[in-house]
Amino acid sequence: MLENILTLGSRLEAPEIPNAERRRSSRFPIERELRYKTLNQRAEALGGNGKTLNISSSGVLFTSEHEFPVGTRLEVSISWPAQLNERCLLNLVARGRVTRFSKGQLALQIQQYEFRTQSRPGQR
Repeated sequence: MLENILTLGSRLEAPEIPNAERRRSSRFPIERELRYKTLNQRAEALGGNGKTLNISSSGVLFTSEHEFPVGTRLEVSISWPAQLNERCLLNLVARGRVTRFSKGQLALQIQQYEFRTQSRPGQR
């Protein structure tokens, strides 16, 4: 009972939770092929290929052969594992800003996205 009594002048502090998850969205460990390119109208677009390491509704972590500063605008195209009507291949195309770069991995905060259909190899 004494534990619930607060004295005047004492401060309430949130309990410390070790390794607390700060993300708002759950991340899923999905490995898919990915293409990326910069979205800077003043400079030539720089692009490359990588693989997703994990993805959520608000971000994606992927491998990158390029190093981009935080804030760089990118567009990524991810080969999606599901098909439209079980026949048409899909790409998730997302645009956003780099939030982190470390050891060949980029974190992108997704600001907008859409699914696009893609043709099967050898078909037009």
